[in-house]
Amino acid sequence: MTAPGIAALGILPQESEWWVLALLIGAAFAAGWIDAVVGGGGLLQLPALLLVPGMTPVQALATNKLASLFGTATSSVAYSRRVRPDLRTTLPMAGVALVGAFGGASVASFLPAAVFKPIIVAALVTVAAITLAKPALGAVTRLRYSGRTHLAIAALTGVAIGFYDGILGPGTGTFLVISLVGLLGYDFLLASAKAKIVNFATNLGALLFFIPLGAVLWPLGLAMGAANVLGSLLGARMAIARGARFVRVLFLAVVGVLIVKLACDIWGDAVR
Repeated sequence: MTAPGIAALGILPQESEWWVLALLIGAAFAAGWIDAVVGGGGLLQLPALLLVPGMTPVQALATNKLASLFGTATSSVAYSRRVRPDLRTTLPMAGVALVGAFGGASVASFLPAAVFKPIIVAALVTVAAITLAKPALGAVTRLRYSGRTHLAIAALTGVAIGFYDGILGPGTGTFLVISLVGLLGYDFLLASAKAKIVNFATNLGALLFFIPLGAVLWPLGLAMGAANVLGSLLGARMAIARGARFVRVLFLAVVGVLIVKLACDIWGDAVR
């Protein structure tokens, strides 16, 4: 006699084997770890959800946001206790990012992701080149602006990346980190701490749009959220212990993977 499928437990949308749930839980744990350090966990978690038979893209996006919400909340608390990011910049940035993410999710069905992918790849290549060319970038905090100018740049960055997270998503944390480092002058560790709070807001903003649609698979999202929390705790502690240099190295690795993944998506869309 074979084991009952996961769908019988109400976790997945149709009959599936236990290994499917194990794969999703493993992806959520790894995504939480990566997100806590430098962002980019959606590169693992969202594709894993999209591979599940019977799951629609909007269900995958919505469930991914639910799971990620738990992870970013956990890493936000962990960083806040140890790194103590300045909330006078972070909270306003998070507020406008939430609005941007809600707006991005609401227009996602009208503007296909394929429109944005070539622009994102070009931006990531530029980011990687600048980070490699300037080893001192993000090593220490040297703020480039102050007062209203600092807040205005943070707010514009937050709403733009929030919109991106709502409409597409993968690499949101990575974009937040490099924006905080490159535009505002934070070091990589402090930028990661701030990025987690803003990323929590973008996940919440998109989720607020998806919940009324009935797109969230709650049992699966909560199970993956628990795994995401564990990964986030481990990743945050490791990043805090090893410092900005470790975060910078992993940042470059995640950017490289993101470039390859999006380039493959563009190629796949072109040959269809």
